[in-house]
Amino acid sequence: MKRPAVGVSCIIVKEDMILLGKRKSTLGKDTWAFPGGHLELSEEPEKAAVRETLEETGLAVRNPRFGAMTNDIFADMGRHYITLHYVCKYELGEPRVMEPEKCEKWEWFRWDSLPEPLFPPVRNLVKQGFSPFDLV
Repeated sequence: MKRPAVGVSCIIVKEDMILLGKRKSTLGKDTWAFPGGHLELSEEPEKAAVRETLEETGLAVRNPRFGAMTNDIFADMGRHYITLHYVCKYELGEPRVMEPEKCEKWEWFRWDSLPEPLFPPVRNLVKQGFSPFDLV
C-alpha cells in the first residue's frame, strides 16, 4: 500500500516579499513554488527547510517557524504529500539557481501578488487563508 510522503517548504520573508521558483521538474512543471523538498530519515523538519533552501537557492535563512500544513494530492501522478511549511527570515545572499534541472529561476513576490500557476502546495496554503507575515 502506498502512503503519503512528507515534504517541507521554506517561505522566505525579506521585507514585504517572499521567494518563489519556477519549477522544471515533472511534478508541478512550470508552476511557482517555495524552496523545499523531501524530509530525510531522522531529520528535523525545520532543519530540512533550511537545508533545502541552501541547496536550491544558495541563501542563508534564520529563525524557521512552523507555519502550516497542507494535504497535497497529485492524482495525475499518483503522488500524495503532507507538506510542512516553515516561515524563515532572509539572512543573506542573492538567490541563485543551484539545481538547474529542477528550477528555471527565483523571483521575489508580494504575498498579495503571487504569480500563476502556483504549485499545488502553495495554492492549498493560500486557500487556507495563511499569511507568512503573521509569523515574522
